[in-house]
Amino acid sequence: MTFAFVFPGQGSQSVGMMQAYGDLPEIRSTFDEASTILGQDLWALVTQGSEEDLALTVNTQPAMLVAGVAVYRAWLAGGGKRPQCVAGHSLGEFTALVAADSLCFPDAVRLTRFRAEAMQKAVPQGIGGMAAILGLADEDVRDACREAAGAEVLEPANFNSPGQVVIAGHRSAIERGVKAAKARGAKRALPLAMSVPSHCSLMKPAADQLQQYLAEIQLLAPSIPVIHNAAVVEAHTPNEIRAALVQQLYSPVRWVETIRAMGSRGITQIFECGPGKVLAPLVKRIQSDIQGLALNDAAALIAARDILA
Repeated sequence: MTFAFVFPGQGSQSVGMMQAYGDLPEIRSTFDEASTILGQDLWALVTQGSEEDLALTVNTQPAMLVAGVAVYRAWLAGGGKRPQCVAGHSLGEFTALVAADSLCFPDAVRLTRFRAEAMQKAVPQGIGGMAAILGLADEDVRDACREAAGAEVLEPANFNSPGQVVIAGHRSAIERGVKAAKARGAKRALPLAMSVPSHCSLMKPAADQLQQYLAEIQLLAPSIPVIHNAAVVEAHTPNEIRAALVQQLYSPVRWVETIRAMGSRGITQIFECGPGKVLAPLVKRIQSDIQGLALNDAAALIAARDILA
């Protein structure tokens, strides 16, 4: 049986999100390790913090990385097999690289905090935004962005599934884009509670900073193929991985193509490794012959191991 793991990113977080894993020791130990690295109690943040604090990108990014790694470690500790390939949605790409032994966990924790800080500095809170456009063809979304941008930035940011695209840019352009999408027949078009406009050209200053930071980070060739978001290809060398992570910051997440690329490799099951259930339901909408399953609690980990036994 050929299977892959995908790792969620920003948007899957919620206070209490790790409680469903019970007392699996790898969960708490991974959070404790990361808390020591950052000098911040991440366990308290995700178990008893406020939703507002957790939603701050400087908190969300390291918290979601740690959550995904914790669940992956619990999977392996319980006898789970290593997947044939991995990918991560946006921020989740960093988690995928940890799972593939390309990026060490301490570096990944510090890197995601730096990435989040650079993104927030590039576009101060209140200036940019994101919105979900549902029920509209990709090309119509692109046309709506071109029409509504004016002198500002407005671009497709996430191609999540057929008929589900997220746009990003200046907040005022987002408002115009929502109206333009509805005028073109979108079933729904609604702003998202995101403090930074990810995956659009407003992130190029942050990408420049990330490039400099990545130059000092040790990366290894992945032990498992990692399909990257921006170009939908594997990166084999450390320099190729660095380039992919920089490009990803200001380029759209091509998730539909990523899942189809897994299908072309003969993948029949894709497991979402982390809290929440955002990516698994998208799988069937993208490619009906692949099963999407969420490892979002302790029982799901056991059930998945049984499936693959």
